[in-house]
Amino acid sequence: MLSPEDERTKERRFQLAGLMHRMRRPSARMVPHPGDVSGEQWSAGGRSGALRAAIFGVNDGLVSNVSLIFGVAGAGVSNRSILVAGIAGLLAGAFSMSGGEYISMRVQREVFERLIHLEAHEIGSMPQEELEELTELYARRGIPHGLASQVASAVMSDPETALQTHAREELGLDPEGGLGSPWAAAISSFLTFSFGASVPLLPFLASSGMHAVIAAGVLSAITLFAVGAAMSYFTGKRFYYSGARMLLVGALAAGVTFGVGKLLDGAVAG
Repeated sequence: MLSPEDERTKERRFQLAGLMHRMRRPSARMVPHPGDVSGEQWSAGGRSGALRAAIFGVNDGLVSNVSLIFGVAGAGVSNRSILVAGIAGLLAGAFSMSGGEYISMRVQREVFERLIHLEAHEIGSMPQEELEELTELYARRGIPHGLASQVASAVMSDPETALQTHAREELGLDPEGGLGSPWAAAISSFLTFSFGASVPLLPFLASSGMHAVIAAGVLSAITLFAVGAAMSYFTGKRFYYSGARMLLVGALAAGVTFGVGKLLDGAVAG
């Protein structure tokens, strides 16, 4: 025969188990430790997370493949060889990025699930200790101890609210936001990288020689500036400053690899 206290603990565990099941949905969002930034600021950051990832994916694909293509073009190889190298660079980079993103997101998700599971177990098996811990957390933030105790008691009275609050306060996670989808991250990385990597490749599908090199350079420059300008949305810098900086980085990378290709071509020919 279970005591009333044991019955309450058992019921709390069942409630927390149900909450854990509902939290396993594929929308990734992390929250910072309270006091780091305002809720409004972080909400905007969460909504723009996919856009930020897309911009960086395009940038990675564009800079890496324009450097590869210009390096090969500088070596004076045929248009067919440039296309093969560019397509190989696109596919290799896209699969590498998406595979790495999948693994990292999968591991991150498993770590988060483990942490939240442990927190749920502690709330279910040691409610008094967790109550005292939450009280101390609020008290350290300047809330009078008596009021902190009342707030913590109100939070701990509901298992769902208790787990969400402990996850935010102690772990810096948002259970309501889900734990992230590894497949969504992998597919997004693959598509955005592929798009960026295809930009300097397109002119070589319709032309060849220096005409294609110049066209690839112009198209890549326009895209680099646009990507850099888009990054100003997150950095707060002036769009033309961010755009020019990104254009300079890409131009330097392409110029260096083109020069290296020329040197290699001369060395091999000699």
